[in-house]
Amino acid sequence: MYMQLRKSVIFCWDFVFNHEVSPLRHISDVAVRHYVLQLLGFMWAVAFAAAAGSYTFMAVSVIGHTVLIAAAAITVATWTAATAKPDIFVRSSTQQEPESSKD
Repeated sequence: MYMQLRKSVIFCWDFVFNHEVSPLRHISDVAVRHYVLQLLGFMWAVAFAAAAGSYTFMAVSVIGHTVLIAAAAITVATWTAATAKPDIFVRSSTQQEPESSKD
């Protein structure tokens, strides 16, 4: 039981924080992959700070919950985009343009 729980925690940790396991692995450029992971981390830090700050007032806690739900939605959308279309994270200057046929 302990080993199964340990494996489950390790898998969850790797899925979120290991760029070779998470859906961000589909982004070919490691620098862009790292940048996206940093942005998601910053977003979650702000989301939890806003949520913790809003918990002091009951009426404002709705805003905190909305921020947390929005952060989860943005994370899922980013992972889905990284899986389906990893090229959208690569700047256009690094993508090779198809050569036009010279007639």
